[in-house]
Amino acid sequence: MVSITISVPEEIRKLMKEFPEVNWSGLVRQCIAEKAKKLALKQELLKKLGKEKDFDDWAVRLIREGRNETSRRHKHSV
Repeated sequence: MVSITISVPEEIRKLMKEFPEVNWSGLVRQCIAEKAKKLALKQELLKKLGKEKDFDDWAVRLIREGRNETSRRHKHSV
């Protein structure tokens, strides 16, 4: 396991000492792990959305072309 050092203001350190039953290192480790997992999931979802962008662009283009064609037909029939 890798060790890291963090700095907290003296006021916070005093508050932490008032609660010795809390495993502060474990709490920080858990918070970091949860945040990293959430960021990894977000990154994965953004990649998937990026892959779907081509399909979305194609679908929008297809709908617009259909609307334009319908509009042209309607103008010529009037």
